[in-house]
Amino acid sequence: MATVTFTSPEYRDKTVYAVAGSHTQTILKLAQENKIPIQFECEDGECGTCLVKITSLDNKERMGGPLTEKEKKILQEMGKLSREEMEQMIVDDLPSLWRLACQVIVRDEDIRVEY
Repeated sequence: MATVTFTSPEYRDKTVYAVAGSHTQTILKLAQENKIPIQFECEDGECGTCLVKITSLDNKERMGGPLTEKEKKILQEMGKLSREEMEQMIVDDLPSLWRLACQVIVRDEDIRVEY
């Protein structure tokens, strides 16, 4: 079972358990179920409102799996992901620290989500 620690400058850290690899439980859904106030609008990866920063707490360096095409587009538009960084992610097989909470599926890893 994975743990997800949500952190924000305005709220105290909250750690919750997540069912790893459910293929349906996104960071945003997990936050909603646990009353964690991550902002969102579309819930479909189109607006970028649910931007979060994800870091590994167990040094697995996977942090939610590969970016979706929607994430790549929005993160580039928001200036959070350059073309060079995207190419390096492909070479290193590592995801970006910046993600959209509505697109990230929880994996078997302990992570910190800054919102």
